[in-house]
Amino acid sequence: MSDPYFQNLFADRIGGAQFGKSTAIYKFEKIKRAKRQALADHPERQLLDFGIGENDGMADEQIRQRMAEEINVPANRGYADNGTPVFKEAVARFMHREYGVELDPTTQVNHCIGSKSGLAIFPACFINPGDITLMTVPGYPVAGTHTSYYGGTVYKLPLLEENDFLPDLESIPADVRMKAKLLILCFPNSPTGKTAPPEYYERAIAFAKKHSIVILQDAAHAQLSYDRAPNSFLSIPGAMDVGVEMHSMSKGFDMIGWRLGWLCGNPLLVKAFAETKDNFDSGQFLAVQRAAIAGLDDPEIPKRIRAKYQRRLEKLVATLQRCGFKCEMPGGTYFLYTPSPKGLAAGPQFENAEACSQYLITQQSICTVPWDDAGSFLRFSVTYEAVDEAAEDALMAETESRLKGIKPVF
Repeated sequence: MSDPYFQNLFADRIGGAQFGKSTAIYKFEKIKRAKRQALADHPERQLLDFGIGENDGMADEQIRQRMAEEINVPANRGYADNGTPVFKEAVARFMHREYGVELDPTTQVNHCIGSKSGLAIFPACFINPGDITLMTVPGYPVAGTHTSYYGGTVYKLPLLEENDFLPDLESIPADVRMKAKLLILCFPNSPTGKTAPPEYYERAIAFAKKHSIVILQDAAHAQLSYDRAPNSFLSIPGAMDVGVEMHSMSKGFDMIGWRLGWLCGNPLLVKAFAETKDNFDSGQFLAVQRAAIAGLDDPEIPKRIRAKYQRRLEKLVATLQRCGFKCEMPGGTYFLYTPSPKGLAAGPQFENAEACSQYLITQQSICTVPWDDAGSFLRFSVTYEAVDEAAEDALMAETESRLKGIKPVF
């Protein structure tokens, strides 16, 4: 069958004339296929899914109740554009209460339809052909994907164990620094779980000022911090001069599918984002924004969510350690990023983390996410569904029963 006439019309950014012809399989699609196969091959065996990357709980009852009220308010039916002032004011209150950051809600806050949308939009404010965005690997790729869409390139900063999983800014070559416009940071980091000490932010701010680079700190997991109090890049002196921070109502508030976040920080950068965003969307449903205020104004909601995922991570780390895995409690997020075994004492050897991940799901019905970008690591998520602590303990017991005999080798 011949190609349709528009086969040669696809943009180069999505593959050009070869769009749709690739046989490569994205790793998350491989995981989905392996999950389906594991369920088919072993219907009698529970699938232990540590690969899910989204909160398992519903939004707090008061948030849902507020939504039920707001959805019937006629004034909420229209376009939200760049957001309702009351949501921006709630963000300013939250940032001051939680992080000691003072913001003008009118000029220093703008909502977005989830932080993913915000990360996609921000490069449009800066990237011209030939410009560079500095990004960590492993990491969330959206800002880099859109950098490429605009003709820019991504310079990858590997998150290495020997560097305590912090990006080494001093290793960036001089020619790259000259072309770089954006530095994307993410703390607490997904997927490594690393949190940033204030002195690292200080070094990043000095680096940005010296080389005329804008920092975008992805703080989607900001409230899920365990080894230090939840903190903000913007609380560090000089941060407002060089950058902005992206927050989310998903991770810390269980509002995953509601799609709401915000960008805050330097007013000119926020203005550029807002004006660019105007050409992407017409804002999130006003009822969602107003319901989110109930979450932002209640400090107990993120505390409860944080406590739940910290408890689950502590249980998972203890379980895996008893099974011979080399892991330790992450500083934040709901992810455990742990070295992938090279093989099993009396079993197969693994070329990389993907091979190990495939073994775990096909042979043990345990789903993880492999990362081979900067060493071979497995990512376990504790967002599995469990109605109470007894169910968590039962899941850990089942995990241990399957893994205690495999004897991983590192």
